[in-house]
Amino acid sequence: MTDPRIRLIARTEFLPPDDVGFLSDAEGGQALAEFAGRACYQSWDRPNPATATNDGYLRHILQVGHLSVLEHSTATFYLTGISRAVTHEILRHRHFSNSELSPRFVPPGGPAVVEPDAVARNPALHEKFTAATEAAAAAHGELLAALEEAAEQSPDGTLARKQARQHAAGLLPAATTTALVVSGNYRAWRHFIGMRATEAADVEIRTLAVGVLRVLQDLAPSVFADFRISQLPDGTELAASPLVADA
Repeated sequence: MTDPRIRLIARTEFLPPDDVGFLSDAEGGQALAEFAGRACYQSWDRPNPATATNDGYLRHILQVGHLSVLEHSTATFYLTGISRAVTHEILRHRHFSNSELSPRFVPPGGPAVVEPDAVARNPALHEKFTAATEAAAAAHGELLAALEEAAEQSPDGTLARKQARQHAAGLLPAATTTALVVSGNYRAWRHFIGMRATEAADVEIRTLAVGVLRVLQDLAPSVFADFRISQLPDGTELAASPLVADA
């Protein structure tokens, strides 16, 4: 299994209002989260030394579980080299906004697949996986060709060709590669990582979750620093936070 390609393509910009005496020592999403929290009590003068810095304030927010302020700040990723099996899992996180590669799109050379490492390491399983995915790709190509040929005779050829690709896509396996633009607020990303970076998660989505975490720890360290990445005996990685109640 090749590692997914994870690209951060958008992030929160914070524009502090001119008439509020607020100046954070952080920027972007972390500053916005702090502003949102302080706005609840108008605590612009930072009366508590323990929460006077952005880092101290956000760490306190995590400790007490007032995570709603994290929902104002967002990060958007462009994910490629992942399987449709993984995106089916991502779509279950309903607080994300997703735009996925259409199954009607057929790349030159036919659809590629993501082979699990556990399968690739076993010659017999690799042979079965390869035979099955190649057979599916061949059946998809044959069905698509036949449907597109029939579409040429349709009064509305454009619609018929779209429908042909949609019908043929049903033959593609969940291992087929796809691409996804996914946006989420910081709280949603914390929940995703807390659920999907665990040992119990499938290796492909766990690898993705750990990779996303690394990017987010650079983007918003005070929000995601409580997650610790470690390695399992098989060489794969996981991440966990002691704040498990609402990670």
